[in-house]
Amino acid sequence: MKLRDFKILTFDVYGTLIDWESGMVNALKPLTDQRNDPLSRDEILQAHAFHESTTQRWTPDKPYTELLAVVYRRLAEEWNIAVSWEECQAYGLSVRQWPAFDDSRAALARLKKHIKLAVLTNTDNISFQGSSARLGVDFDGVYTAEDIGSYKPSDRNFEYMLEQLAHRGIQKHEILHVAESMFHDHAPANRFGLKNCWIYRRHNKDGFGATMNPGDMPHVDMQFNSMAELADAFDAE
Repeated sequence: MKLRDFKILTFDVYGTLIDWESGMVNALKPLTDQRNDPLSRDEILQAHAFHESTTQRWTPDKPYTELLAVVYRRLAEEWNIAVSWEECQAYGLSVRQWPAFDDSRAALARLKKHIKLAVLTNTDNISFQGSSARLGVDFDGVYTAEDIGSYKPSDRNFEYMLEQLAHRGIQKHEILHVAESMFHDHAPANRFGLKNCWIYRRHNKDGFGATMNPGDMPHVDMQFNSMAELADAFDAE
C-alpha cells in the first residue's frame, strides 16, 4: 500500500491535529484548582471522556460549544464544586483557544502539495473556524458534527462523509482516514472498510486519555507517532 495511491486524507482534528488534551486541562483549571486532593492529568481526561461521550450520545444534535458547557457542569457535580452557567459556557467557548500540536501546521502544508485534505470532526463550525486558523491550510472538505447532527463514533458521521466524497467522484478505496482516537475514528473506520492511519500521539503515555476505551483494539493499516512522520513518508514516496 502506497500513500500516493489515495486521492484524499480525511482527518480527525481534536487529538490528532489539535492538542485537545492540553486545551482541556488548561481550560478546566477553574474547576481542578479548587480541589483539595489534586487530580492527575489522566484522571481529569478520563472523567472528561466519560461525560463528553455520554452527553454526545444523549444529545447528538447539540452543538459542541453547548455540549461542552454541559460537560463542565457534570464535572463540577462529580467533583462537588459549585459553578454558574456562565462559567460552563466559558468552557464551551475555549475550544477556539486549544493549541495545535507543534508539527500540525507545517505537516499539513507539506501534505497539501501532494493530496487533498478533509476533516471529519466532532465539533461545531464556529469552534472549528478557530482551530482551522491555527492549522493554516484550506481543507478540501469540512464535515462537522454540527453539519451532520451526530457525533463520532456514530456511523452517520462516516456515512455523511462518504456520501459527500462520492458525489465529488472520490470512492471509499481512495480515502485514507487519519486519526488518533481508536474509539471515535478507527473503530468506525474498520466497520466501513476504510483504510486508516493511526497518528499515535499518546505513544509515550498509558491509557486512552480524553477518549473512551474502545474495547477490542481496531485494526490499523499504517501508524506514525506524529504528523511530521506522515508528511515525511509522503515526501519519501
